[in-house]
Amino acid sequence: MSQLSAQFNGMRLITGAWLVQAVAWFLPVVKDGVRLPEGLPGWQAFRVAAAMSWPGSNSHYGAWNVLAGISALTTVLFILGSPWVMCCGSRSLRRFCAWTFSAAFVVNTHWYFSEMRPDLRIGYFLWWFSFLPLGIGLLALVGKSSRDAAA
Repeated sequence: MSQLSAQFNGMRLITGAWLVQAVAWFLPVVKDGVRLPEGLPGWQAFRVAAAMSWPGSNSHYGAWNVLAGISALTTVLFILGSPWVMCCGSRSLRRFCAWTFSAAFVVNTHWYFSEMRPDLRIGYFLWWFSFLPLGIGLLALVGKSSRDAAA
């Protein structure tokens, strides 16, 4: 596959990831919620996760507070960081971010393997999945270096 084709496919993956992430903000994430009859919408779930890890919060869930904070941080990096990396990032920064977003996909599985699993809704799965095509798309944009291509 040519480098141009790989970059085009990378852009398609990234664009798709951004769209999926945006849609997930308005769909139910968890069964219990006050905004939607089907559950807590993505934007509100983000606020809850961020608040759990905020210093001075009344949440006493220990490791879950840390994991919720990591989830909120990965979302902020997705929304603010990925567009910046796309327009201003160097090749090495894009590669680093590609692996970071792929790792975020793995880290954010903690919600699926928690006691919340039965209550998770489509918004969670779309939000969670959006990290993977973003990471793969960034890797496709980086492509092979001239040294790798010569080998």
